[in-house]
Amino acid sequence: MPKDATSGLPQPIFNEGNLTPDPTRFKTAHPSDTRQYKEIEKLLKTQVVGFDPSRVAPDEVFQLESAFGPHGPEIVKRIKTARKIIFHAAGDTGASNEGKYGNEITVADQVTSDCRTSNTANRPAFFYHLGDIVYNFGEPKYYYDQFYDPFRNYPGPIFAIPGNHDSFIIPGTPEEDAPLKIFARNFCASQLSITPEAGSLHRTAMTQPGVYFALDAPFVRIIGLFSNALEDPGVISSEKGKWASVPNSQLDYLRKQLARIKSENYSGAVLLAVHHPPFSYAPPPKSGGAGGNHSGSPNMLRQIDAICKAEGVYPHAVLSGHAHNYQRFTRTIRFKDKDLTVPFIICGDGGHNVNKLVKSRRGQVAREPYFGVNVDYLESNPAVEAKSLVLQHYDDVNYGYLRITVDKTLLRIGFQQVAKMSIPQSRIDMVTVDLASRTIVAN
Repeated sequence: MPKDATSGLPQPIFNEGNLTPDPTRFKTAHPSDTRQYKEIEKLLKTQVVGFDPSRVAPDEVFQLESAFGPHGPEIVKRIKTARKIIFHAAGDTGASNEGKYGNEITVADQVTSDCRTSNTANRPAFFYHLGDIVYNFGEPKYYYDQFYDPFRNYPGPIFAIPGNHDSFIIPGTPEEDAPLKIFARNFCASQLSITPEAGSLHRTAMTQPGVYFALDAPFVRIIGLFSNALEDPGVISSEKGKWASVPNSQLDYLRKQLARIKSENYSGAVLLAVHHPPFSYAPPPKSGGAGGNHSGSPNMLRQIDAICKAEGVYPHAVLSGHAHNYQRFTRTIRFKDKDLTVPFIICGDGGHNVNKLVKSRRGQVAREPYFGVNVDYLESNPAVEAKSLVLQHYDDVNYGYLRITVDKTLLRIGFQQVAKMSIPQSRIDMVTVDLASRTIVAN
């Protein structure tokens, strides 16, 4: 069986066929987060990376059935027969040391079990990774431990957008080992193959057309953006020359994708996926305590909003990772003379870490918010008419993932909590969006 990126295979392989036991330790030792971060902390605030354009035109989409190879038409027919599609999503899965490994494996095992124990009509079709797959920064030697081995039994495609940890370049990294090149080899291959990073396992590289791409599946279209390598904030363009090495290709891509949705009169769910969250909770000014480990990205959101406004199309929901917890906001905006209620969801607790929403500061007690608190102060000069922003729900204690269901009329996004290795999963939050009115409705 081919083990290099130049040898094609007749069909994709997603798992080992038979369930294999969990690994007990890393194959390759990894330095700790603390030591590595101290060495490059300043660069994390200033270093962005360039990237190649997608292999396809900005208005083209990647069809789900293409990812399944010869079985694609059969699987898509099965989804349509069930009259709904179900899939998983999460970010920040990579375990950067052995102390975190059990948490990543537990999450990976739960999504795998969900696929294997669900009946045909309720079986998730794929996993959409929201970035930060390999810590600590996308090195090829850690792909086996942090991606291929934990997900070795997942029986479906795993799509991905890169996170900052999948793209930041450690000084001295050989050009051939640049993180985005490794990411592209494993997720954006031009043909089916088993890469060196897979080691002895058989999962084939994904063939998505680039680090940003639009996935078209029955009932849903996911527009994925690459928000670059900074620790914070997310960056999707040069921002008028501020980040000179970042191309503006994603702006044209987003514009063309929304124009296509409008011209097609597309009636399915439109999701926007980006690693850095547009919003991430921080306490009101002078209230005591500080925000969690990661902030929102208002400039990025302003660019997204401006394009959505110009094209007259707004997504039904926005998914992100990066902040290592679960947060669900409801943003109400006035758009084309209608009030839309849009979920903005962070699911960045896929295995790497879980961080508290609020940190103590200068001896002040960290006071966490209640569910349903208004956080309008997180809006920063929005490009659309923003009427309110509410933090509806969060979990900053447990790991978890999203289980998303879309049918002809509704989008349902549920957060599945994965508490501990010995405790089964449980759904602790659910939001339902009516596709036609683009408003949140009662579950």
